[in-house]
Amino acid sequence: MDLSALEDFQLVARHGGFGKASRASGRSKATLSRRVADLEEALGTRLIERGGQSLALTVAGRSLLTRTEGPMHEVAEALAAARDGMDRPRGLLRVAAPQLFAQVALARLAAEFIALYPDVQIEAVAEDRIVDLVDERFDIAIRINPRKDSDLVGRCFAHDRLLLVAPPSIARPSDGDSDPFPIRAVVTSSYRDGDVWTVRDIKRAIAPQPVLRLSSLSMVRDAVAAGAGAALLPQSIVGDMLERGQLVTWGVAGDDVDLWVLHTSRRLESPKVRAFVEFMASRYPDGSFVAQA
Repeated sequence: MDLSALEDFQLVARHGGFGKASRASGRSKATLSRRVADLEEALGTRLIERGGQSLALTVAGRSLLTRTEGPMHEVAEALAAARDGMDRPRGLLRVAAPQLFAQVALARLAAEFIALYPDVQIEAVAEDRIVDLVDERFDIAIRINPRKDSDLVGRCFAHDRLLLVAPPSIARPSDGDSDPFPIRAVVTSSYRDGDVWTVRDIKRAIAPQPVLRLSSLSMVRDAVAAGAGAALLPQSIVGDMLERGQLVTWGVAGDDVDLWVLHTSRRLESPKVRAFVEFMASRYPDGSFVAQA
């Protein structure tokens, strides 16, 4: 099979049509159409449904694109490195990260990384959903307590913990009563009515009475600091407020949270991915994730 024909098919599929692929690559529509037809003939199956206003991949076409686009990209990078006689990080690095980590740390880390590796360009996306690295063409994912997944490998680079915090004006719950202690609380959209909170340092369950429901943890933090109520928040974003006395902690809730930098477990690990994984580990030598101003 002609690998250049496969590259032409990927080009057409990525751009959604022969015309757009032609304009992006400078190659004629006729040439691209012929190359894709040659690939279809070699494989003995149709990859693209022709006709209509937009391109439509067949089931075989979608399968071929999904299975080959990532590996072909890595092969191209390996060939470029071999051709240049070097193995330095270079090219576009796409990173997906949870919103909170992206807001408090990723921009600074990305700036430090490209200062070290000026041939790398970073495109970062803040998403709380679990992205598919292969289908969505991400190189790196930052994940919190990731599930065991044989398709992803990487390193745990830092730890965080969840604290029950409140403004100093709210009295700490007393111990020793079997009934949950009711408190004014600020919660996120993930809170479910009837939830109770438990912390290691209070021998009593906490019954939050939500007065504010907010969509982000940074909003919750700011509302708690303004005196709205208590909340469960990561230590990483309230540590400085605890040190200044703006907030007090009533204890640790649950186990420590692990932050991982992950990538696909393909054999061809690109220099830019390897460098980013090592870089992330080096930025948190003691393993504690603390937001920096």
